Amino acid sequence: MRVLIAYDGSAGAEQSLRLADSIDWPADSTLRIASVIEPMLSFVGAPLAGGFDIPPPEVDAEMTAYQQEQLTKAAESLRSGDRTVEGIVLRGRPATALVDEATRFGADLMMGGSRGHGTISRLLLGSVSAEVVDHAPCPVLVSRTQSISRVIFAADGSAASAAAETLLSTWPIFEHLPIDVVSVAEVVKPWHTGIAPTMYRQVTEAHARDLAGAQAEHTRIAEETTARLRAHGRQAEAAMRTGDAAAEVIAAVADVDADLVVMGSRGRTGLASVVLGSVARNVLHGSPASVLVVHDPDASVAPGS
Repeated sequence: MRVLIAYDGSAGAEQSLRLADSIDWPADSTLRIASVIEPMLSFVGAPLAGGFDIPPPEVDAEMTAYQQEQLTKAAESLRSGDRTVEGIVLRGRPATALVDEATRFGADLMMGGSRGHGTISRLLLGSVSAEVVDHAPCPVLVSRTQSISRVIFAADGSAASAAAETLLSTWPIFEHLPIDVVSVAEVVKPWHTGIAPTMYRQVTEAHARDLAGAQAEHTRIAEETTARLRAHGRQAEAAMRTGDAAAEVIAAVADVDADLVVMGSRGRTGLASVVLGSVARNVLHGSPASVLVVHDPDASVAPGS
C-alpha cells in the first residue's frame, strides 16, 4: 500500500503517527509523511499576487531545515524492516498541497489527525482535515485513536458504501479485525401539531408502515453485507438500528468499544453535488473513534463545488 500521512507536529498528527505504526501494513508498503510550509502573509513591503510573499532565502532555508528535521524524527518512529518510510516537505495551502501530493504519489490512503495547530479547541474536525476529506483522490483516515481493534462499518446500500465494503473485503489490514456491520433505519416522525384529529390515526399508521419497511430493508442490507464480508474471510456481525443515522453509528461505537468507523462519503439521498453527506460529516465531527471515509469511485465533484 501507498499511504500519505499529513504531519504538522500537533497532538493530532502525533496520534496519527502512532496509529500508523500500530497497523499491520502489507509487506513493501510505502508510508510517506508530508509536512507543508504555508505561504507567508506580507506585512512589510509590497506583497506578491494573492497577498503572499516569498520569505528571504535564508529564512526559507531555515524553515525547510526545521521541517526536514521534524520529518526525520517522525519517520524514525515508523521505520520497520518490511516497509519504506520517507518524508517530503510541501509548499502551499495545506489541504491543496496534501491532496495534490496524494494524486502525484498515487496514494491508496491518506491519514491525518482530526485537528492541527491553530484551530479552535472546541472543534472536533479542523478545516484542513475537513477539506482533505472532501477532495482527496483516495480514502481518508481521520485519526482519533492509537490503534484499531474493532471496526464499525456503517452500511447503507449506497455506491460509496459499496466502495467501503470493497476495502474491508480486500485490504489486508482488516483481515483479523472484528467488524460490526451497522445499518440504520431512519424515518422522520410526523409532527403532531397541525394534524387534524380525524387524520391522526392515518398519519400514525402510515409512519408505522414506513418504519417497518425501513427496518426490514436495513436488516437486509446489514445481513447481506455481513454475508459478503464473511465470504471474504472477514469476522463480521450484523446489526440493524433505528433512529438518527449518525447518532446511532456513534452509539454503536460506544456499545462495542470500537475504535474505527468505516463509511461511505454519501448515502443514497441528498444532493449529488455535495461531496460529503450529512451523516458522514456528523459522524466525523462526533465520533470518538477514528473514521475512514471512502468516496464513490464513480462520483466526480470538483473542489469548491
